[in-house]
Amino acid sequence: MPREIANHRVIQWHARRRGRRPTELLLNSSLHHQAMRRLPDGDRRGRPDIVHVCLLLALDTPLNREGLLRTYVHTRHNKIITVDPSTRLPRMFNRFTGLIEHLFLTGEAPPERPLLRLENASLAELIERIKSKKVITFSELGQRKLCRELFNDISKEDEVCAVIGEFPRGEFLSNVAELSDELVSIDPELLRAPTVTARAIYAYEEALGIQELRLRR
Repeated sequence: MPREIANHRVIQWHARRRGRRPTELLLNSSLHHQAMRRLPDGDRRGRPDIVHVCLLLALDTPLNREGLLRTYVHTRHNKIITVDPSTRLPRMFNRFTGLIEHLFLTGEAPPERPLLRLENASLAELIERIKSKKVITFSELGQRKLCRELFNDISKEDEVCAVIGEFPRGEFLSNVAELSDELVSIDPELLRAPTVTARAIYAYEEALGIQELRLRR
């Protein structure tokens, strides 16, 4: 919760109801939209539900079940959430909210067996640490490309970093053009983040033959 709106009556009421300090709440546009009118870029913020859906989708894929997917969340204030591949996130959004609030308070969650870890790092630092052969950012400003062409030049030994914006509107705040080897657009219309996440992972699975591998076992 941004400090500049923590004293708003809506935030104060929600904090009392949750038994937390106002600054310990997770910003949520569906609950805090009145207060968010004061925020710069308020229409781009407060959508943890997008991240929730994308993480549920990614962690349930065959790619992740094969141990071939690493998932990170980068926030606008340069926090990095590292998600353990074995994480089973709550499917109910209110429980996910509580989990993320605990993560931001303690740096690890859940308390009994930490599977999410929080640290300070920029997107550039994260990409440098991953050291993948290729960094692809999905953007409506990118070169149009078929999904089956995304990973044509990738072998099974190569690692690829895919960057997907999980905010409701607008472009990246980070300079992704400088950080990426390629900006790609996979549809003439703007697609929602979960759709892009699903298509990117499936395209990579197809390039590696994951489905055939699993069905032959």
